[in-house]
Order: sequence, then structure tokens, then C-alpha cells
Amino acid sequence: MRPTTLLGRLARLVGRFAVSGLLAAAAGTALLTQPASAAAGLTAVTGFGSNPGNLSMYSYVPAALPAGAPLVVALHGCGQSANDYYANSGWPKFADEYGFAVVFPQTSSANNALSCFTWFDPADSARGKGEAASVAQMVTKAESLYGSDARRVFVTGLSAGGGMAADLLAAYPDVFAGGSVDSGLPAQCAISQLGASSCQFGSVDLTPAQWGDKVRAQYPGYAGPWPRVAIWQGTSDYTVHPVNATELRDQWTNVHGLSQTPSSTANLPGNTTLTSYNDSSGQAAVQLYQISGMGHGLAVDPGSGAQQCGTTAAYFLDTICSSYYTARFWGLDRSGGTDPGGEQLPAPTGLAAATVTDTSIALSWSTVQGAASYRVLRNGAQVGAPAGTTFTDTGLASATSYTYTVAAVGSDGTVGKVSSPVTATTTGSAPVCTTASNYAHVAAGRARTSGGYTYANGSGQNMGLYNVFTTHTLKETSPGYYVLADSGC
Repeated sequence: MRPTTLLGRLARLVGRFAVSGLLAAAAGTALLTQPASAAAGLTAVTGFGSNPGNLSMYSYVPAALPAGAPLVVALHGCGQSANDYYANSGWPKFADEYGFAVVFPQTSSANNALSCFTWFDPADSARGKGEAASVAQMVTKAESLYGSDARRVFVTGLSAGGGMAADLLAAYPDVFAGGSVDSGLPAQCAISQLGASSCQFGSVDLTPAQWGDKVRAQYPGYAGPWPRVAIWQGTSDYTVHPVNATELRDQWTNVHGLSQTPSSTANLPGNTTLTSYNDSSGQAAVQLYQISGMGHGLAVDPGSGAQQCGTTAAYFLDTICSSYYTARFWGLDRSGGTDPGGEQLPAPTGLAAATVTDTSIALSWSTVQGAASYRVLRNGAQVGAPAGTTFTDTGLASATSYTYTVAAVGSDGTVGKVSSPVTATTTGSAPVCTTASNYAHVAAGRARTSGGYTYANGSGQNMGLYNVFTTHTLKETSPGYYVLADSGC
């Protein structure tokens, strides 16, 4: 990010548009951007419709692309151009390898002082309106020009482009089969410039159902299927705060009718954690990629490797090739949309609770061919990663039920399908908590008094003065053994 003084000058220059500039600091780099038509292989397309959003259309089409190939729409960030996204994002590499066309819409300072897509204004973000309608017209034009498969159209975008990508998924779920929101905002997070800042800095606090309602309201009566959505976010992003990724996850899992509890978790290159949320068929409908330590931008990984792509530049950050993993998630590599990193390993079978005590549950399951390790989840959260097919979960509460699932993990870190759940209950009695005055605790035998003070029996914790005014909660963790539990039993 630019120094505060520069941001301040920019804000004064752009006036009322500053709040909407998600890549506000990038405005200084926009002067260095070459026109999109200067990029080799990037072609300007005109006559794509009435163009109510005043956008420009550019496309990249691999040589000898057959009819019926997929189509990807890629939206740049503020202060950027179609050329920037073409040159740095890595999408042309995978268009060549996997065989699909890419449309690069471009906005300008005539629409927004910082050349941002207007994700926060219903006049541009709603179905049939402004910029959103222009992008939809570009899709129709591309389908006509290149014979693209209308069932396999996808949209991705960075920052303000990410916010617009989310809006397009909500407004045109009948057009886009999937999307990717990179350092962006939930669909319809803001409906005014004033509200844009609250979204950007994570000040909007809605339930998953409320977020989902914002999507459903964009195309009333639409019954699905809904687009599959990938969400990319750096944990050190101070331009679009990381909570936006969680809200995007809440929004799209709710739209798909899914829990916000991950179906699986995997560690990927670039300090990236991937959590997947599977539909009833076991296919990921929503994926959240969180990149530890990354700031605001699109994740790239320059190099010639199969999983590498892109070029580092302003807001193109060297961490992991997001375009590769997104393309695989959408199934553009002809995998059908399996989890990134390879074909999914099958789910372990025979998961059972072998031995149960009052504080532990021992699990066992069958071996999965090709597994390097296993992930054990308790109530949806990972609690173990054993190399073998047994695991003992310890430190549990007595007389409490826990539900477990297990998934195999390949040598490349790919997490396989999740096993059927098993529920086990620890033995013993549930802890008993009692809230009373110190005088009453002593009278009931839960505590003792010495020198005017009260001490819990068993733990010996000091409970304060021995009187009827001081009140505490004591938890009996074993017969005759009490601990302070004022913060919750």
C-alpha cells in the first residue's frame, strides 16, 4: 500500500469516488498501464450489444479453439486494465493448456475515477443494469464468436472486480456456472458509495441467511442450480479486510443450503489453507483459500511448473497460482472439478470407536490405498493427522457425545472424500456446576474456610472472603474435586 500521505492526496483528487476505490493506492500505477490493445494476443471486440455500462471488451482465444469450449470472464482491479490482467494473472497459460477462451472486460475513469468496476451501485451491479448487463452481453457475443459452451461460463475478478464477480454470480446464476472472488466482497454487500467503505473494512455483520438472501433477491424465483464459488483472501489484507472472505463463505454456503462447517481442509503451497464445503454428491460447491501473510492482490506463482503461473506486479503477489487451482475447481482441466492437487482419494470405511473412557475416544478405520496420512475431524474441526489408521482423541469431557469423520490425505496434500460419521459418548457423569455464595458452598461441602477466606475442595482455589455476599460457580470434575467455573461450566 502507498504511504498515507499519497492516499490522502488521492482521496482529495478523486473526491467522492475515493470510498469505492478498493485498490485506491493503485491509482498511481494506472498512469504506467499500456492500452489493452497493445498486448500481443489480446483482441478488442466491438459491437457486443447496447453496452449500458460503457465497458470495453477484449478477448484471448487460443489457436484452433474448437466449438463447445468453456469461457472465462476475468475482471481487473481498480487502476488496472484488461492488459494488466491478461499479462499478469496467468489465465492465458491455462486457456492454452486446457482449451478455453477468456474475455477481459475493461472499465475506465469515465465510469469511476479510479477505473474500478462499480460493484456497490445497483444501477451497475443488478441484473439487466449498467456494467453487469454489459458483461452479460459480452458473454453472449463470445458464445456467438467462439462457439463457447453456454453451460460452462465462469467469472473471476480481483478486488473491485471480485466484488463485481460476486454480483454477477448473484444476478446471472443462469449464465455463470461458477465464479472466483479474489480479495473481493460479498454479493450486494453495499448498495451505495457510503456503504462501500463499511463492506471493505468488514463492518457489515450479517447471518449466513441474511447474506444468502442478498443473492436470492437478485433473481427472484430462480431455483438453481447455483454457481460453484471459489474465494481467495490474504490474511494480511488491509484494503479488503479478511472477514469479507468469511462472509463470502457464509453467503454462498447458505445459497447452496450447506453448513458453514468444512467438509475437508488441506494445506497448499504458499502458506495457503483450503477449506471445502461439499454438496450432497460429495463435490465441493464452495472453496475458501486463505493465504497466510498475503496482502491485497491476486495470488500468482511465476515459473514454468505445471502449477505455476503469472507475473509479479502491483497487486499480483508471489504466493500461489490462484488461476491454476481455480481452473481445476471449475473442472476446466477436464477433471470434472475435483479438489485441487489431484484426484480425490476414496473415503475411509469402517470408522469405529474402539475404546471409550471418561476423557478419551480411540478410533480406527480401514486403510486407503495411496494415503500418506489421514485427517480426523471432531464435530467438524480437525483434531488429528495420524499417518496410520488409528487415533485417540483425549482431554474430552465426561458423559459427552462427539461426532467424528476421517479423510485420507495424498502425498501432494490433497484431501480425499470424507468418511461416514460415527458418534461416540464418553463414560462417567457429566460435570455438575453450582452457583452459590461462599457461605453456601462451605455449608454444602464444596469448599472449606480458613483464616476468613474460602477455598474450593480438591483444587484449593481461593474463592475470596467467607461470607454470604461473594458468589462463585464451582464445577465438580470428579467426586469431591471442585474448580472455579465462573466463566462457564
